[in-house]
Amino acid sequence: MKRNALLPLVLALATVFMPALPALASEAPLTLTDQAGREVVVFGEPQRIVSGYYISSSACVALGLGDRLVGIEAKADSRPLYKLAAPRLLDLPNVGSAKEFDLEGCIALEPDLVILPKRLTAAADTLTEIGIPVVLVSPESHGELVEMIALLGAATGAQRFAKALTDYYIQELAAIRGLTQGLESRPVVYMGANNSYLATAPKDMYQASLIEAAGGVNAGGELDGDSWTEVSYEQLLAWNPEVLVIPAEASYTKADILADAQLADVKAVEEKRVYQMPKDFEAWDSPVPSCALGFRWLLSVLHEDVHPMEATQVEAQAFYRTFYGAEIDTALIGK
Repeated sequence: MKRNALLPLVLALATVFMPALPALASEAPLTLTDQAGREVVVFGEPQRIVSGYYISSSACVALGLGDRLVGIEAKADSRPLYKLAAPRLLDLPNVGSAKEFDLEGCIALEPDLVILPKRLTAAADTLTEIGIPVVLVSPESHGELVEMIALLGAATGAQRFAKALTDYYIQELAAIRGLTQGLESRPVVYMGANNSYLATAPKDMYQASLIEAAGGVNAGGELDGDSWTEVSYEQLLAWNPEVLVIPAEASYTKADILADAQLADVKAVEEKRVYQMPKDFEAWDSPVPSCALGFRWLLSVLHEDVHPMEATQVEAQAFYRTFYGAEIDTALIGK
């Protein structure tokens, strides 16, 4: 059955089998606990939503909430997904970024609900004090991503869509684990950061879980932390990764890495096993709803005999049709 035909059935089944959820605020205020451990009271199904974080904006579009967004994060024009699935977002006011959040601009949009990354706790407290409910999210693991989608679904009345999306993600992880559990070898993989290939993902970063789930060993797995960590040429040479991955939103290219004489002795460079993740849809190395496609893509790169790239292309096409109503060019998905 085609995936776009499957979604209505999934939603119908979810209606039948989904456990009862708290009444939405049309009947009574709904109290939720966000991912910062804060209690949030939502009044009614929010019709004016501000999302100051690309991760949550992408999730809102997947949950069918694109028409309710009245403000989003900065640099919307750099997000290919919006052009594909939600072009109206390109014209919305922006509320800045996590580093430079526009508190006054957010308030001026008169939102019923604001969604922000956990690091903006101070801004969330200010908004809450003036009566604007704020949900803080922090999807830094598989479980936290599922939790975030369910939280946003409950806060906005989009529980059925949230359940369909989280069910898909959980099923995808199980399928990928089934493909990788019998692997005889797992290559050492180094993933560069967005701004520099002399920074990588430590053990507690989401990108580290991507590498492990796809049948690789994270070169930076010995590093503590959950954010991009700088490394030296000497450290990278000592790890000697077999595969080097460039994230979708990187500011450098494969040619830059291959041209760096100080990396010439790295096995991945010697064998030209340097690959950039697809960049024409979303950053699949980030905890966005489509991140399961990042697992499939990397699995195809590391173990194409187990999961050919064509299978990743088929899955990506079905995913974007189902959850975003968008058609993609699968020829853009490759090594």
